[in-house]
Amino acid sequence: MNIDGMTSLAVFVGIGLFSIIILGIVFSRLYRKTTKELTFVRTGFGGEKVVVDGGALILPILHDYIDINMQSMKVTVARSKSDSFITKDRMRVDITADFYIRVGEDRESISRAAQTLGKKTVDLRELTGLIEGKLIATLRSVASSMEMKELHEKRDEFSSQVKNAIEADLSKNGLQLESVSLTSL
Repeated sequence: MNIDGMTSLAVFVGIGLFSIIILGIVFSRLYRKTTKELTFVRTGFGGEKVVVDGGALILPILHDYIDINMQSMKVTVARSKSDSFITKDRMRVDITADFYIRVGEDRESISRAAQTLGKKTVDLRELTGLIEGKLIATLRSVASSMEMKELHEKRDEFSSQVKNAIEADLSKNGLQLESVSLTSL
């Protein structure tokens, strides 16, 4: 092989190696991975893709994505004085309750959370602002069906009734209620 052939071969190999490096850098910037705490839904070209375990290529012009928080979140609802709840026996009761909420683990729940809540699943304040009305309405409804003495003596029953009443409503947003704790009465 002559020197011109060796030079052109070296140039060809150099261009090929440079191209592979550039493609690797581009794909590393465009490939997005999930974690145990954070998953995402990719939309756009090719339709919706719920990415739970692994990753996906996100091309900025063709795709958009929404991060979904998979961690449990504590939403505290406190009502007292003029905002207190009225019981069955017409007594005013101050209630503080902690709701432990998370996005469901199945792909349908994640998709529903992305559609109805969007990026609000990542920010607890925004999520609280969105669902607090539902939680207050449920607490008010259950408190009005029980007397003050029942609320005090049957806290577990109260929490159970609240949980049963709110689960279906939260599932419309892809959320699951893990537990309800009546922390103050």
